[in-house]
Amino acid sequence: MGDACHHCGRDSYRSPSVVVDAVVTRGSGEDKEVLLIRRGHEPCKDMLAFPGGFVDYGEDPEDAVIRELKEETGVDGTNPVSMAVHGDPTRDPRKHVIALFYQVDASPESVPIAGDDASEAYWVPLNRVTANEIAGDHILIIDKLRE
Repeated sequence: MGDACHHCGRDSYRSPSVVVDAVVTRGSGEDKEVLLIRRGHEPCKDMLAFPGGFVDYGEDPEDAVIRELKEETGVDGTNPVSMAVHGDPTRDPRKHVIALFYQVDASPESVPIAGDDASEAYWVPLNRVTANEIAGDHILIIDKLRE
């Protein structure tokens, strides 16, 4: 038997996990760049993705996105603004994961340094990111940024 819900007592109570992803850009027009990491672990190992990770129990997602940005890129972010929610139960092969994407401000002079789950972190020209090199549904966010 699994854990019981402490409210209703139902056994095998399961709920989705929540991740946050930081969408940081600099420049404009043809020169617009996006801050991406190369994933160091599965799923999607070696693919490009927005810096992010799981929200800790008791943590506000807005705090989590700033923390994850710092852990994975060394970049200090501010002013997270919700921009998208992706909740397809099959979007992550590990389990049902709901992703909260936040647009985050950071200094355009920031020099990213990979850390935590990232093997690399760098500014990438937005017009060069392709669907076959970016992890999962993150291409939907790239497409939004290109609009």
